[in-house]
Amino acid sequence: MTKLTDPSQTGSRDTGALPGADPLAARATAGDAVVSPTRAPGRLRSSLIVGAFIVALCASIIVATFVGTADIGALDVLGIILRNIGLGALAPVAPAPPLIDALVWESRLPRVLLAAVVGLGLSVSGAVLQSVTRNPLAEPYLLGVSSGASTGAVSVMILGLGSGAVTLSTGAFAGALVAFAIVLFLIGGGRVSNPARVVLTGVLVSQFFSAITSLVLMLDGDADATRGFTYWLLGSLGGARWEPLIVASAVIVLGAVGCLFLAPALDAFTFGWDTASSLGINVTLARVALMVLTALITAAAVAASGAIGFIGLLVPHIVRLLAGPTHRLLLPLSGLGGAIFLVWVDTFARSAFSPHDIPVGVITALLGAPMFAIVLRKAARQ
Repeated sequence: MTKLTDPSQTGSRDTGALPGADPLAARATAGDAVVSPTRAPGRLRSSLIVGAFIVALCASIIVATFVGTADIGALDVLGIILRNIGLGALAPVAPAPPLIDALVWESRLPRVLLAAVVGLGLSVSGAVLQSVTRNPLAEPYLLGVSSGASTGAVSVMILGLGSGAVTLSTGAFAGALVAFAIVLFLIGGGRVSNPARVVLTGVLVSQFFSAITSLVLMLDGDADATRGFTYWLLGSLGGARWEPLIVASAVIVLGAVGCLFLAPALDAFTFGWDTASSLGINVTLARVALMVLTALITAAAVAASGAIGFIGLLVPHIVRLLAGPTHRLLLPLSGLGGAIFLVWVDTFARSAFSPHDIPVGVITALLGAPMFAIVLRKAARQ
């Protein structure tokens, strides 16, 4: 098989390899076709772990749909869902009143599913960016996407950009893509392999768009608009509906599949850019593709729910402690783990403080900070 090698990387000094990294191990990890009798049990174990996470996610979605401030029985919830998907003959109870039906089908179920999709997307993006930038503190908002989305959202909400034809989610998504395009332009294609330059450029663009957002709020925002925008900015799933859920799901799932397809490149990056290039990885192309995919995933997540912190930073580290650093296992487990985590955090946020609906981003920050400190201490001991 002909190997595609990045000409810009050959002949350069490898400054990113981990101490003691074995290029032969990198070759095996990156997916060379080497047949080994010991791989079958490992693949079986990985499949069982992924299957267990999938079962846990499905169970979490089902149970979280039953939980809410309204007193609706589990059988009633099940009957409402079955009738709305065309399986009314299997419903165990009589039809619910229209108000209860709308509460479950139009509000509660889309919110639970959106929590799962957003948690999946943020966790996968965090895991990818931590590998691409070789920075364990990297998270999905590293590339200025969140700040760009905030500027796009405030432009629609307060400045009235689009005169009502552009929704808040659309404005946020567009702003996120503009911010990421500026980051790519400032980095330059030939310098995308410099992690420090990527991080610093992301910080620069993020601060710039944050300043624009603050300026708009100070000059044109009234008290109600500012309060509404702040609530969105903290991260909330309260506005979940089927149409934005479907759009966000399509972008996030396709982006996550694309990242999983490039998992061998992520494994090769662990051993440095020269080693990855010698394994036939086009380093520059792979890094740009991964950054574009993570930017699209993060933009869709932020547009649907606002900026929800700590998930993309915390969950990949927990999964690495449980399943190791191989990205073919790390990425799906991070996505499933993030989905499970956000489903339960949002369920707690919308039910524990009734009648107040606390933004889920507040809860993830309160839980994420001490949990991340515990993970860091455990990793240091290992």
